[in-house]
Amino acid sequence: MTITETPRASGSPTAAGSAPVEQRWTPRLWGVLGVLCAVLFLDGLDVSMVGVALPSIGTELGLSTTSLQWIVNGYVLGYGGLLLLGGRTADLLGRRRVFLIALAVFAVASLVGGLVDNGPLLIVTRFVKGLAAAFTAPTALSILTTTFHEGPARNRALSVFSVFGASGYSSGLILGGLLTSFGWRWTFLTPVPLAILALVAGLALIPKDRPADGGGHDVVGAVTLTAGMLLAVYTVVSAPERGWLDPLTIGSVLLAVALLAAFLITENRVRHPLIRLGILRIGSIVRANLSVVALFGSYLSFQFMMTLYLQDVLRWSPLKMALALLPAGLIVAFGSPFVGRLIDRYGTSRLILASMTSLSLGYVWFIATAGNTPHYAFTVLPTMLLLGGGFAFGFSSIMAQATDGIDDSEQGLASGLVQTSGQVGAALVLAAVTALVAGGTHGGGDFGQFHAGVNLVTAVAVVGLALNVVPLLLRRREPALAS
Repeated sequence: MTITETPRASGSPTAAGSAPVEQRWTPRLWGVLGVLCAVLFLDGLDVSMVGVALPSIGTELGLSTTSLQWIVNGYVLGYGGLLLLGGRTADLLGRRRVFLIALAVFAVASLVGGLVDNGPLLIVTRFVKGLAAAFTAPTALSILTTTFHEGPARNRALSVFSVFGASGYSSGLILGGLLTSFGWRWTFLTPVPLAILALVAGLALIPKDRPADGGGHDVVGAVTLTAGMLLAVYTVVSAPERGWLDPLTIGSVLLAVALLAAFLITENRVRHPLIRLGILRIGSIVRANLSVVALFGSYLSFQFMMTLYLQDVLRWSPLKMALALLPAGLIVAFGSPFVGRLIDRYGTSRLILASMTSLSLGYVWFIATAGNTPHYAFTVLPTMLLLGGGFAFGFSSIMAQATDGIDDSEQGLASGLVQTSGQVGAALVLAAVTALVAGGTHGGGDFGQFHAGVNLVTAVAVVGLALNVVPLLLRRREPALAS
């Protein structure tokens, strides 16, 4: 890859030791970004397409509702539980190698999933795909943040990157509705040729990188963290059905806490820890990780409720439902390219604050206007526009804040950490919302059973807003006190 500057060891490229040097965007640089965006697009496409196809899968394979949920949750378990390990493995073994191997595994698992006639085996392929995504996602982001220099170039690349994530999810909703009419297997098989094309392009374009010098493998930390995360996600997913006071649920919670505590103890004692805990002392990094929980947790949970409401209550077709939710995805797709320039001008903190404000206003508007039977034009559409704006402002800004100032050798760690926070946080919020919806009253109109879930989603967004507005207020207060 040809760029105008010598690659840095860390930080931003500088001229005369201080001013950032502009990075020239060569065709190969665009090609690398294209490969990374294609893989993020595939992740979003796969998740939404399979979600639309679940009823058809259950009918053909004779799966109950409980079994069907594991087609989604199997992916979440593999993805959310292994993200940190995936990011750190990329730092230690080489980002290009890990990225390409994981992408090949994703393609094979997609092919097998589209050919099987056995429910449990289908769930296994979903877990394997989640595992592969746990390595491709943080590795793709760390390749991006080490290829594009911190500052305008990286912010621009992150904006383009986020467009493809939103476009993949939105396209998957529509494409899933169309493909399901020909057979649910096409929702599994369609990503295969796309993944193969991305793999070939990645082999040709992504430059080789060297593993971290002097790094070691924290086997105990990896085992305790992965087991603890998997068990925690499994507990959150299964507890609403089993019951939070069930002995097995309580035992799972205690064991997950014990494993995560063992991980923290290990990280303070080993020579080459999986996570340098000192990274959690950086206030901006912590706020970015908490903000992504509020963003993903509230946004995905609200879309989940809208999907149930529009299909199960109003009896809309999958394609009509997808078109109803599409405005939010379009706002993200067309708005995200401009976020990089806004970050350069206003900084990540203000953009994240704008994101949390837009999200909170969207949910508050829905609560204020929904009543017992929400109308699409007056309630749902304005809400989706506000949520789309919130996601567009928030995703790129949070990712930039989560990796700013981090040494190149730990970019995989920082990338994996923020994405883990988003996935696991979304699983936690969605599990709580699902429990509230399942236990909600069916009285008080068509939307009655969803009211408690919407209230929780709103509370999550408001907490995210508070986490970001307080530091800004304190920073403004300090100069006033000093004067």
